[in-house]
Amino acid sequence: MKNKILIIQILLFSILSIIAIYSSSYLMSYDYKYMHIKQTIWYVIGFILMIMIYIKKKNYFYKYIDILYYIGILLLILVLIFGTNINGARAWFIIPKIGSIQPSEFMKIFLILKLSKILNKNEKLERTFKNELLIITKCLLITIIPAFLTFLEPDTGNVILYFIICLIMLFIYGIRYRWFITFIIMIVLIGGGFLYLYFYKSSTFIDIFGTNFFYRMDRIIEWKNKEGMQLENALAAVGSSPINGYGIKNTPIYFPEPHTDFIISVIFSNFGFYFSILLIIYILIFDLNIICIGINTNKKNKYIIGGTISMLIFQQIQNIGMNIGLLPITGITLPFISYGGSSLLSYLIIIGIILNINKKNTIK
Repeated sequence: MKNKILIIQILLFSILSIIAIYSSSYLMSYDYKYMHIKQTIWYVIGFILMIMIYIKKKNYFYKYIDILYYIGILLLILVLIFGTNINGARAWFIIPKIGSIQPSEFMKIFLILKLSKILNKNEKLERTFKNELLIITKCLLITIIPAFLTFLEPDTGNVILYFIICLIMLFIYGIRYRWFITFIIMIVLIGGGFLYLYFYKSSTFIDIFGTNFFYRMDRIIEWKNKEGMQLENALAAVGSSPINGYGIKNTPIYFPEPHTDFIISVIFSNFGFYFSILLIIYILIFDLNIICIGINTNKKNKYIIGGTISMLIFQQIQNIGMNIGLLPITGITLPFISYGGSSLLSYLIIIGIILNINKKNTIK
């Protein structure tokens, strides 16, 4: 029953996504006028992949976890060498007449699968200091390699997401809280070092991290000060929207990336406050459905579902939060709603895996 509900929920997401992207086309140049058609094609391809994975033998995909992970690493290396530079980031392979492929989006799925295999393999280990340190080291190494390659693109949003996935899956594994306290202290110290160099040693900061990373820090400062055209205009579009919205293709003010990073601002502006709140509630129901599937499965599959739900919730909070000025702009899209071939395919692949896990709703 939950599988049927999940499929229906995805279908409703697809309808809303296509309408919202069509509505955002008013704000885009001619080259982007037909993104809703491309999104429809990506959804059709994604649904086919999702159903193909679903009908496979239960847990069929576990056989290929290592291969998928190494393919993901190879693609991240290749995109740094042969990828196309777009807006200062070399993160995409451009396929003529088809579109772009972003390996870091698929790497999220491969990372979840790889970490789940490691944690499941060591499930019965006694929770001693030595064993926990060994597991943490393995998981961090598996995470740091793609995170470093993705950082070089640069793609800060997915780097953060990789570590969020890793930490949540370690939490599900049962790592003691002292390790998380240690992580927090390390993050504070490293973050403090970044900020010190940024504010007081900017030339050294640029020498070490480059101008791209310096620019990304600027975006965070702009968020803190509520500055920057992109944020100001998105906030104006959301804040000025009538209760029932301005209507399709009637956003009154321009802001960049309306079909990807700022799709929720388009929805607020065009469809109004009531509809947007209902959408957020609907997203919560969707998340709860996945969590319920995770509760009713075995520990082996809990890791995959835990990694998936941490990925989705983080992206949902980050995207909606940055659209209303509560969080810094990181380029993270809203799952299943924002335009994006690679991201959409990756989400539908992992949903196919979850549907496969939940076959017959049995615990083995």
